[in-house]
Amino acid sequence: MKTNIIFTLLLFVTACSFSQQEKDFSKYFNEQNVDGSFLIYDMNKNEYSGYNLERTKIQFTPASTFKIFNSLTALETGAVPDENYIIKWDSVKRQIPEWNRDLNMKDAFTYSAVWFYQEIARRIGQEKMQDYIDTVGYGNKDISGGIDRFWLDGGLRISQQEQIEFLKKLFSNRLPFSQRSMDIVKNVMLQDDTPGYKLYAKTGWALRTGTDIGWWVGWVETKNNIYFFATNIESDNPTENFPAARKIITKNIFRELHILP
Repeated sequence: MKTNIIFTLLLFVTACSFSQQEKDFSKYFNEQNVDGSFLIYDMNKNEYSGYNLERTKIQFTPASTFKIFNSLTALETGAVPDENYIIKWDSVKRQIPEWNRDLNMKDAFTYSAVWFYQEIARRIGQEKMQDYIDTVGYGNKDISGGIDRFWLDGGLRISQQEQIEFLKKLFSNRLPFSQRSMDIVKNVMLQDDTPGYKLYAKTGWALRTGTDIGWWVGWVETKNNIYFFATNIESDNPTENFPAARKIITKNIFRELHILP
């Protein structure tokens, strides 16, 4: 009898965890001339809501959102000892000026420097990377395509729902990494620190898949609640506003929901 009660409770909790409400945020996507979807998890309500919810189950290339996982694994394996450790620039000039210098993890994360994270992935190596991917259950767990390419144009895919589940585990320290590694990555993710809220996030932009895919994932801590979010946009003919659209759409939705001022 007791076992049946516990099993029923577990089913109830699971059902609550995946309760979802569809909302019409289409105007914010239309304003930016992109297609896409938005997903948010309200911790107090234990509830998901968002726009184009069926699309939030579809897996896409993670692009630079994978820097969150890559940072955790690099710290855990000693590929880099801490966020201030500097890797020398390879002297290859790239389009983004901030990439063309020696970088530490904190700056490489902020500027989303691909070369830095390709180097630490090579230092981690295929076997260890796959072990952590499998243990965490990150996306489809497919790191084919090269140790320094798999999250850019290789086999790795992840959905918005999976992104949020991963972030929830990071926030609550339930990932198979040390507390030190998780604390460092959280600090690196911090983008806004205001009296009213803190915003932890990472962008991503997949350019090599035919259709441009844009990500913004993270969480907002307010005085009374935590909101985890994953925004994904796409365009076959992206305009100059495509990189900014990810954040513009998300923050407009946050304001409508009274999460941000």
